[in-house]
Amino acid sequence: MSAAPATLLEVRDLEVAYGSARALFGVSLDVPQGSVVAVLGANGAGKSSLAGAIAGTVTPKAGTVTFGGVDVTGLPAHRMCRAGVAYVPEDRNLFPHLSVRDNLWAQLRFSVPRAERRAALERALSLFPVLAERRNQGAGTLSGGEQQMLALARVLAAPPRLLIADEMSMGLAPRMVDVVFESLARIRDEGVTVLLVEQFVERALDLADVAVVLRHGRVVWSGPAADVGTDVLAEYLSGEASSAL
Repeated sequence: MSAAPATLLEVRDLEVAYGSARALFGVSLDVPQGSVVAVLGANGAGKSSLAGAIAGTVTPKAGTVTFGGVDVTGLPAHRMCRAGVAYVPEDRNLFPHLSVRDNLWAQLRFSVPRAERRAALERALSLFPVLAERRNQGAGTLSGGEQQMLALARVLAAPPRLLIADEMSMGLAPRMVDVVFESLARIRDEGVTVLLVEQFVERALDLADVAVVLRHGRVVWSGPAADVGTDVLAEYLSGEASSAL
């Protein structure tokens, strides 16, 4: 028997609050090295709060986040990035007035040693040829799908240890959704661990090894993605369409 993969990310009893409003209540989960873990739940379940608390854009009220055996609870986003955690939020976090190239370069300055940046830039552009064609075009003038490509390219230029992908397919045309999931499969096959927050449940489960279901800021189900059946979706996802949560 082969040994179980080591745990790359451990979240224990995590709580997040925005003023008096609590978003997470004692959330715990493990993300094994090299796996894809899908975080599912209806709108308002706390998925993005969890992603932000891990990535360093949200400060937890309580609990711990351990990455690669090191306690990183509350570290700011730029330090998490340098530790090997890449976060692609729903709003893509691009600089709209900068060119495609300059958006890539701005990210690489934080995540890649100086001597390796030019090669990483060329890798990013080669992965998405349309971006290479528009390298001098302002990011704000790209279509929504192209902007998501750019957000992905910034991550794939220098593959991180952990990718946190938060609702990357939100608002995209079906073809662009395919591009997003093809890119996630590519980075998974390169050995990158992925924490996937995604509205398209069926697509997420097809890609994931493990699923975690949140409801009202609490983990209500977790286990192998293959074990998530219609009964689980019906019970825990508040009756919303399982294909588009």
